[in-house]
Amino acid sequence: MAEDLFKALADPTRRVILDELVEKSGQTLFEICSRLAMRHQLAISRQGVSQHLAVLEAAGLVETRREGRYKFHDPNTAPLRQIAERWPPPDPSGPEESTP
Repeated sequence: MAEDLFKALADPTRRVILDELVEKSGQTLFEICSRLAMRHQLAISRQGVSQHLAVLEAAGLVETRREGRYKFHDPNTAPLRQIAERWPPPDPSGPEESTP
């Protein structure tokens, strides 16, 4: 699963999609495509965005829900927290010195 996560984050377009979903959760494919075109000047087809969303969903970074004929996309940051917990930052005070 970790390799899916890193693969998903490796692509800059997928990172932009995640940024947009974090800013406004619950977007449809149409909304995501519109925001990418208007805010980031990314001319990408609906099929291309859909494929990026599938990679993000497979990595656990995006969850979907259906309401009628609409499919909404929501970010899931839990996998990112797992990475942060796996490699915590070093203690800023440095290593403790042992006393003889």
